[in-house]
Amino acid sequence: MKRISFFILIFAFFIGYTQEKEQESQSKQINIVYGANFTKDEAQFPGASIFSKDDERQVQFEHQGADLWCDIAIFYSQENRLKAIGNVRLQQGDSIEMNSGYMSYNGDSKLAKAWKTVDLTDGQMTLTTDTLYFNREKQESFYNSGGKVVDSVNVLTSKIGTYFTELKKVQFKNKVHIDNPEYIIDSEQLDYYRVSKNAYMYGPSTITGEDYKIYCERGFYDTRIEQGYGIKNTKINYDNKIIIGDSLYFDKASEFASATNNIRITDTINNGVIKAHYAEVFKAKDSVFATKRAVSISLVELDSLYMHGDTLMVTGKPEARILRAFRNAKFYKTDLSGKCDSIHFNQSSGLTQMITDPILWNVDNQITGDSIHLISDMKTEKMDSLKVLENAFIISLDTISKTGYNQAKGKDLFGKFEENELKIIDLVKNTEVIYYMYNDDQELIGINKTICSKIRLLMANNDIEDITFFINPDGDIFPDKDLPKESRKLKGFIWRGDERILTKEDIFDEDDNNIELVRIRGIDNPIDIDAQEEERRKNENDPVNKTATSKAIKPKKTAVKKAQSR
Repeated sequence: MKRISFFILIFAFFIGYTQEKEQESQSKQINIVYGANFTKDEAQFPGASIFSKDDERQVQFEHQGADLWCDIAIFYSQENRLKAIGNVRLQQGDSIEMNSGYMSYNGDSKLAKAWKTVDLTDGQMTLTTDTLYFNREKQESFYNSGGKVVDSVNVLTSKIGTYFTELKKVQFKNKVHIDNPEYIIDSEQLDYYRVSKNAYMYGPSTITGEDYKIYCERGFYDTRIEQGYGIKNTKINYDNKIIIGDSLYFDKASEFASATNNIRITDTINNGVIKAHYAEVFKAKDSVFATKRAVSISLVELDSLYMHGDTLMVTGKPEARILRAFRNAKFYKTDLSGKCDSIHFNQSSGLTQMITDPILWNVDNQITGDSIHLISDMKTEKMDSLKVLENAFIISLDTISKTGYNQAKGKDLFGKFEENELKIIDLVKNTEVIYYMYNDDQELIGINKTICSKIRLLMANNDIEDITFFINPDGDIFPDKDLPKESRKLKGFIWRGDERILTKEDIFDEDDNNIELVRIRGIDNPIDIDAQEEERRKNENDPVNKTATSKAIKPKKTAVKKAQSR
């Protein structure tokens, strides 16, 4: 009895399995909906049934939620495949419609190949190509002989393309081109999301707008509002400036661009350069803001002038640029350097103002005062003159004895440059001088210590060559042994040689050199873009979340900048 029950159980399982397989096979079978005219041609199409349209309608087939119409169909029922000829149309639910001159379709693999004037549409976008492969199992369409996609915003073309139906995404490769009335995009690979109109670029890519040009090798661009960023080898030509950085953000509407890490901004008109690790460019205001090891580099008589501050700001039109360096400001040029709390440079007047506790080094000469002004001839790009206002003091180490200091002081100091070399120095009001005098054999004659109303120093090779005293000078030349050490320094004397800026690297302090660069999001930690776009699409289709989502997707400038820098 038990043995009979076992065989009954096995038989029932076999019957169920067989029925399941038969049902599965039937579900994969291509079904004829309307055959119209039927014939066979065993010589040319062995094993095939041939159907052709009649006067009323085309031949129609159905397969797992898709319908196919054509003028002629060569159907291999045993192999579950067909070839459609003439005015072919494949309709998949309400989402996909594909038209072509010819199509082959396999019911088992659900693979279709369409050729001759092919177009595929989902109601919002149309893809046209010569030959298209459609995988209904994966819901992917593919072309490799050149294709074009047109939607409400853009016209996109490429040599190779894949359309992912469920993601509503087209991946373009090889000679990708987007044509929009406002801009043009060229790329080696570009992923385009049809709903959001967002483009993600991979490989060398260029975006050319009316007044900007962006190059990157990995980046993002919202094609609706002309907003995006690049995170690999990015460069923006914008507002007569070339901006390079590890990460660059751009927004046309607000006329704004920002950059993060290893930035270089070139002023193409004035041939100036700003380097930093964070910067912002405001086109409408003709301004640049830079910080994090920020330095401005400009050319002065074939010699680069480096200017640094915790913050740099450049404002104004090209012919009237104003450069400001705030907090811990320093500058360096081969024969001129200095530091103070802040520096203000006016392009049109050539005036550089050193503000709050300024100190200037002209080769070996240390110059201090309440404020220092340097004036350049902007036509010749040469230094013209120097002003030190209130408590002017100039000191240099005696180059022979290496122990004493030549000194001159007065209320104000006025200097004149010739060929970028300081040649004449006038000190006025309550002037005093201490000067070490030598003969031709470099033997110390004595130490000149004099007070008067005005002193003129004539310089040669950045050293004092001659001194002229004006109006009732009172002083004497003291033998070395007759002038006590404590009398060899004028009141207010402070030697700051250890602070002297000797190289362009000296303008940076320890904090500048130890800045930790932010991590650019999307480089070392790849972003799941498909998931982000899918979430965006779902939220935009939800009326409750649409408003909140749009605000989250289009944050203010600052939020976007922080987001791409995380």
